[in-house]
Amino acid sequence: MVILSTGTNDMSITDLETRALLDIWGEQDVQTALDGNFRNSHVYRDVACRLGEMGFERTPEQCRIRVKSLKRQYYQAKEGTKKNGQYHKICKFYDEMERILSNRPHIDPQDMMDSTAIGDETMDGTEEEGDVGIDHPQEAYVESTGECSYAEHPVKLEYPPLPIPVTVGNSTTPRQNNIQSGLSGTRPKRSKKRYTNLSLDKLMEKFLEQSMEAEENFYKYEEQRLRVEDRRREAEHSRELQMLQVLGQMFAGISSPAATPAPPHSHPSQMAPPTAATHPPHVHHHHRPAEHPNRGMASAPAHPLVIERSFSLGNAMQRSAENLLPLVRNIVPPLTQKKHKGQDGRVGIIGGCREYTGAPYFAAISALKVGADLSHVFCTKDAATVIKSYSPELIVHPVLDGSNAVDEVEKWLPRLHSIVVGPGLGRDDKLLKNAKEIIEKSKARDIPIIIDADGLWLVAQQPSVIQGYQKGILTPNFMEFSRLYEAVHHEPLDSRDNQRSVMQLSAAMGNLTVVLKGEEDIITDGNRVIVCSQEGSGRRCGGQGDLLSGSLGVLAHWAFSVPAETMKSTTPPLVAAYGACALTRQCNRQAFHKHGRATTTSDMIQEIGSAFKTLFES
Repeated sequence: MVILSTGTNDMSITDLETRALLDIWGEQDVQTALDGNFRNSHVYRDVACRLGEMGFERTPEQCRIRVKSLKRQYYQAKEGTKKNGQYHKICKFYDEMERILSNRPHIDPQDMMDSTAIGDETMDGTEEEGDVGIDHPQEAYVESTGECSYAEHPVKLEYPPLPIPVTVGNSTTPRQNNIQSGLSGTRPKRSKKRYTNLSLDKLMEKFLEQSMEAEENFYKYEEQRLRVEDRRREAEHSRELQMLQVLGQMFAGISSPAATPAPPHSHPSQMAPPTAATHPPHVHHHHRPAEHPNRGMASAPAHPLVIERSFSLGNAMQRSAENLLPLVRNIVPPLTQKKHKGQDGRVGIIGGCREYTGAPYFAAISALKVGADLSHVFCTKDAATVIKSYSPELIVHPVLDGSNAVDEVEKWLPRLHSIVVGPGLGRDDKLLKNAKEIIEKSKARDIPIIIDADGLWLVAQQPSVIQGYQKGILTPNFMEFSRLYEAVHHEPLDSRDNQRSVMQLSAAMGNLTVVLKGEEDIITDGNRVIVCSQEGSGRRCGGQGDLLSGSLGVLAHWAFSVPAETMKSTTPPLVAAYGACALTRQCNRQAFHKHGRATTTSDMIQEIGSAFKTLFES
């Protein structure tokens, strides 16, 4: 006889009744209904009804408690079997439980005992239903009458809408599991990810198109900004000139009463000649104040004349810059099939040493791309192989450091139309000496000479080497110009008025054409100043000056080859220099539009053809 405790009432259950309960509870359909199902009260109601049919009146709650008690004894006995092999004797129904539970998922006996100790009766996924008399009136009816309203119904498998797996030994209560299950059931479903139908190649292509469009818009806005900035500078310059003109008129009005009047009866021939106003050195004035027949002039201050001179130069400069572009187009020779090789220009580059091989290459290849037929490079032996490897179009002579370098170069001078001295020349005394003698030989043959880079270092040491040669053109940057100015004038450069300083240097060098490269290229022959403000870019990379000097060598030959009336009132060096400056700036602008900050001189050289066509052939 086994005593079963329900917690409130004690009752006994026989072994026969227990075996009947185990037979029903151990059936496959009952075990299947119990597995993974929290709400299993209907299963035990069916078990109780079937026991009633066999003559054993038990409530579903009593059946459930009895099964749990047997399971607890079974697991305790099974754990004892592992230790001493005899403990299973305390479980009378060990064999029946072993047969039923051997095919069930393994449950840790320690977890089973722990959950029993704290009053947890949720083994195998079963769930306590609380107070049977309150929550299930049908069960209360069965207890009072002994009848089962579910006796005729087979075991029915019921599953919750969202089954929640139960981990054995979990400390959460069934009610907490139900709450979590309810919360998880009410969560909104996560929206499915939507993938685009475009392939990776199409996405990349679209990205590149958008990037190119953004870059083009950037350059367009940058060009607009630069144009606005240019207009602003021009307006400021115009206002400054107007103010200077007003000041000149004021000074002229102040100085007029100071003039000493002549005697009333004096003859005009007895008038004292006017005293010439003092002028800055090397600046020639073409306009003097008209002499009044009845008035002699005292020593008038020179300020009105200087201001008038500056203002008139500004107007002449603007008019010349506007008219020079058509003049450059006039000197460009037409391309015809009747010409022979070399007729459009044979240029010689004097420079190139072991340290500097790029500069002579840039100058020589630029001359070819502008339109020269042949381009020679006279360099040292160490640089010859390197320069040859840059381009097969160049004719390279490794003679510049030889003992008879001047004689070797002089042999080629009758075949050359112009020479460019300085790109990559270096400052070795022997090379500078040879370059000086080559310049002297070229002057004797009346060949246009462009001096740049290290050639300007030679001129700063010995200005007489090129002084007074009207076919010579100097192309210094600001540092080279400062060195030349101080060498010629023996005083520091005043950078507040670069135009006047360039004119003074040109006049001191015998009205030699000077091109000061900078934000605006200032070109002068000592009598006229021209400013090239062709739009370029903010990118300044090494080698741009070599592009300018190489192209200037070709344009100088073309300018001196056309009839004098083609130049009108402008000299050939000014026209050639303006064309070279405008071309270099246009190449820089086009290359920067494509490459931006990564622009190099090689990129600019690739733009010479299209830039030349835009400026001079459109």
